[in-house]
Amino acid sequence: MGIEFVDLFNQWASSYDDTVAGKDPEYREVFEGYDEMLDRLAKLSISPVMEFGVGTANLTRKMVDQDKVVLGIEPSSEMRRIAKVKCPEAAIYDGNFLEYPHLLSPIRSIVSSFAFHHLTTEEKETAIKSFHGRLEKEGQVIFIDTLFENKDHKQSLVKNAEKSGFLNLAQDLQEEYYAYLEELKEMFINQGFKVNFEKLNKYAWLIQAKKGE
Repeated sequence: MGIEFVDLFNQWASSYDDTVAGKDPEYREVFEGYDEMLDRLAKLSISPVMEFGVGTANLTRKMVDQDKVVLGIEPSSEMRRIAKVKCPEAAIYDGNFLEYPHLLSPIRSIVSSFAFHHLTTEEKETAIKSFHGRLEKEGQVIFIDTLFENKDHKQSLVKNAEKSGFLNLAQDLQEEYYAYLEELKEMFINQGFKVNFEKLNKYAWLIQAKKGE
């Protein structure tokens, strides 16, 4: 993960919750139904849980309120500071998808919301391989993230953003490492997962990958 993302999230930390709540019109559709999506992800998770990209602990708080044991990983110091205030019961550590403390075992669920796209294709492959090693038998990876169905779908989203005057969103869609659905599906299958995808809004997808035997 590039240092530019850590710097970005340090700057974004104080206004992140306003953005995901839909107060920024440019990103409103990206996070449409955000709270309901996190509710669903939290309910699907099985304790003990490892969460990557804790952010301001919105998902973490929901899982802890369900009496789940959560080990959180977050690279941004400002995000961690807010997360520890919002959810002091959770153990939240400095780290990312590729480098993190191995303090909780066995893991039954690995979860993340709107973070996996910060990894390059090669980094995604490395991370998925490590997930398989960390999860117990039939453990699950459960993510919510923006995905593209194919190149045409990507271009249509970019053009729609530009047409609406959402130039920052259009730039993000082109420059960040959002995966193509079939590409991500192949990554999980190659590492021994059975994976399903469900579209939740115009941009966000639920990704459920269960570890095989």
